[in-house]
Amino acid sequence: MIKVAGIRFKHVGKVYYFSPGNLDLPKGENVIVETSKGVEFGTVVLEPKEVEDSLVVSPLKEIIRIATDNDKDIIKKNEIKEKEAYVICYEKIKKHKIAMKLVGVDYTFEGNKILFHFTAEGRVDFRELVKDLASVFRTRIELRQIGIRDEAKILGGVGICGRRLCCNSFLDEFQPVSIKMAKDQNLSLNPTKISGICSRLMCCLRYEHEAYQDLIKNSPGIGSLVTTADGKGEVISVSLLKGNVRVKLQKDDNYEINEYSINDLTVQKWAKKRYKSQKAD
Repeated sequence: MIKVAGIRFKHVGKVYYFSPGNLDLPKGENVIVETSKGVEFGTVVLEPKEVEDSLVVSPLKEIIRIATDNDKDIIKKNEIKEKEAYVICYEKIKKHKIAMKLVGVDYTFEGNKILFHFTAEGRVDFRELVKDLASVFRTRIELRQIGIRDEAKILGGVGICGRRLCCNSFLDEFQPVSIKMAKDQNLSLNPTKISGICSRLMCCLRYEHEAYQDLIKNSPGIGSLVTTADGKGEVISVSLLKGNVRVKLQKDDNYEINEYSINDLTVQKWAKKRYKSQKAD
């Protein structure tokens, strides 16, 4: 076991582990740490605790110190500089007529590098732009092309649910999302209904996927033959969340459709296509 503290450098950014040393680090405390990119200003999001050695990437760097008022002033000044740098870079992009969209600007804590985030449909030649920016800012310049999901995470917005975007409010990392998750939840496969403002599949499709998978495993599919208290029949629809199924029973020369709890059924034959075209709750 090793003692670590979780530090985040950006709003809703990835959490990194550092050694807290002998520092008292309550949640929300600002700290100065040494990273591979140099000295950085971060915020404690996970108070010091012991974790398994396998969860930590060695060597674990130690937190330098708790941030001072002067450190916080530097961050505020950097935020002002970032806004100014954004305007300058935007004008330079127009000047060089480069097919790219500037998304955000980040100053390192020490101010020895400026990172410009942008999106573009393909690869772009921005060498002249970098030279131009370096002559203005007199420091290291890095242009980083990001994906459309990262753009949404930086810019933020409101989803079709009416709430702030998950990626901009609490998701620290993107997880894979597939169309199968939408199918398992019997959602409309209309792209406009299952895609976020980034035009990619909504991250929230993943939240309940495991629960739906468990329900599907324990539920008879459409076409399954079952035995009920009223006789044998065929499953014609399944309500996964309610745990109910509708069964077509043959009564003499007619058919009767009744609803039963899944727990009250005995499945004689499972349908091969267990969850195709099932009705949503």
